Amino acid sequence: MIEINHLYKEYGKDVQALNDINLVIDRGEFVFIVGTSGAGKSTLLRMMIRESLPTKGSIKIFGRDITRLKNREVPYLRRNIGVVFQDFRLLNDRNVYENVAFTLRVIGSPTKEIRKRVPHALELVRLKDKAYKKPDQLSGGEQQRVCVARALVNRPAVLLADEPTGNLDPGTSMEIMNLLHDINIRGATVIVATHAKEVVDHFQKRVVVLEDGRLISDQERGVYFNAH
Repeated sequence: MIEINHLYKEYGKDVQALNDINLVIDRGEFVFIVGTSGAGKSTLLRMMIRESLPTKGSIKIFGRDITRLKNREVPYLRRNIGVVFQDFRLLNDRNVYENVAFTLRVIGSPTKEIRKRVPHALELVRLKDKAYKKPDQLSGGEQQRVCVARALVNRPAVLLADEPTGNLDPGTSMEIMNLLHDINIRGATVIVATHAKEVVDHFQKRVVVLEDGRLISDQERGVYFNAH
């Protein structure tokens, strides 16, 4: 499903964010991408949604090299990829329901479909009773659950999560990760960039380790690994 070949990303002449990354992720996998801050985790995820282009190399998703997509084609790629951000990126002037519905409105989903899908997504993340609350009326964990609902409401084939537990306490972090695990069981390919050792060790999924922009380890049923 995702095939990354000889991927490089340079910022200027001196900063090499990614260095010759080669990675294949099959449909339905759950993969942790781990490494310290600055290892290249977020850069790699941004490239998977075409938020950033590589200096060299290719990323094939659903059989197409997304680095070669025309700008007008990028929104169609993103319809099939849900994203959960560490900093939530919620619309503070809209309630929970509208934050989740926004994803569907952007792609022109009919109102009838929105009215069906949004409550279902909120039920999956156990927030149906908070549908008409504003983000600032929710806890950090609840706001992140809204982000998960927003990411999955369009039933994406791939869900990317960039440090989804970075701003949460350990108990809430495990709740969010259990949600992502459930989404994976339902059929989505889930890729989580994190440096949360306890989360990685608990789930023992495939673990890809980045260090200084290089892929240094790739283990099935792995645990958190730090070369230092």
